[in-house]
Amino acid sequence: MQIGIVGLPYSGKSTLFQTITKTHIHQLEIGKFETHQAVIKVPDKRLDKLTDIFKPKKKVNATIEVVDVVGLQKGDSVSAQFTGNFLSKVRTNDALVQVVRLFDNPAVPHPEGSIDMIRDMNTFEMEFILSDLGVIEKRIENIKKQILKTQDEKLKRELPILEKCFELLHREMPLRYHHFAKEELQILKPYQFLTLKPMLISLNLDESQLSNAEQFLDTVIKKKSGNNTKVLFFSGKIEMELVDLSEDDAKIFMNDYGITESALDKIIREAYDLLGLQSFFTVGEDECRAWTIKKGMNAQEAAGEIHSDFYKRFIRAEVVHYEDFIEAGSFAKAKELGKWRLEGKEYIVRDGDIISVRHG
Repeated sequence: MQIGIVGLPYSGKSTLFQTITKTHIHQLEIGKFETHQAVIKVPDKRLDKLTDIFKPKKKVNATIEVVDVVGLQKGDSVSAQFTGNFLSKVRTNDALVQVVRLFDNPAVPHPEGSIDMIRDMNTFEMEFILSDLGVIEKRIENIKKQILKTQDEKLKRELPILEKCFELLHREMPLRYHHFAKEELQILKPYQFLTLKPMLISLNLDESQLSNAEQFLDTVIKKKSGNNTKVLFFSGKIEMELVDLSEDDAKIFMNDYGITESALDKIIREAYDLLGLQSFFTVGEDECRAWTIKKGMNAQEAAGEIHSDFYKRFIRAEVVHYEDFIEAGSFAKAKELGKWRLEGKEYIVRDGDIISVRHG
């Protein structure tokens, strides 16, 4: 999974990238418009607990690739310029984190000359809508020509779906707000439409605004509520200070500001929810590992994530849920309590299942 961080210049998107990836981008590199990316471990206290119990040689967290999508330049005026290069980089991401600036800092002026979160969000939305409209218009025109020549049935099925998308976008509605059938999404997937990507709007506050964070959230939710869209807040300045602190000092620092969760934890949690993801675990003396799968996957499909041969040769899965295992204290006790069980290939895996695959 790849998450792209986007935002207007001076919104704090690179700050967010650096804090959640614990990397430092040299100031001189920022102007080169090179995309920065890093693979981060998904924090999971359940995996930490299982590692404490089994004491394996290795602990393997699930991972996510995070990209600081650069290339959004200053135009002829103070406004930002959405270049083709920038938009093409955005298309390759599975989900987007849009950083929206609320903090005021005269030393780093906003490109538009003032702080207005709704305006900034609308700027991105309209650019994405116009980009998708351009792609759809050309495709519809080409499909109509090809249908006249070939009467291709596949194209005949695709055309009404694209026409529906065109109507939604023409009404300035992002495609992610609309509920598409599974078959429709399969047809739309190759186009990588910008407005179809799940969006996590992240409000960047300064420390003085944290007490009013819920108000800001409510305002945005009322204006931007819709399918596959979530809103959260963070303070880039505070997150930067947390990076160099020990775990204990970071907790004290966060408590002082009434922060219960780091930006990384918030983004991972909300991104998993947006993308319909969950984790299951494999445990043992050699390794304790978290695996990321789509919600709704069955035991055979989950086994295939571990190894392709496990999918082909799947026999049964030994399953116990994390909470049941912790409560029981051991596999033997969980089995005695009826919490440990054998499941067939059609079993739908739950978030937090501990699984051992039996295969041929």
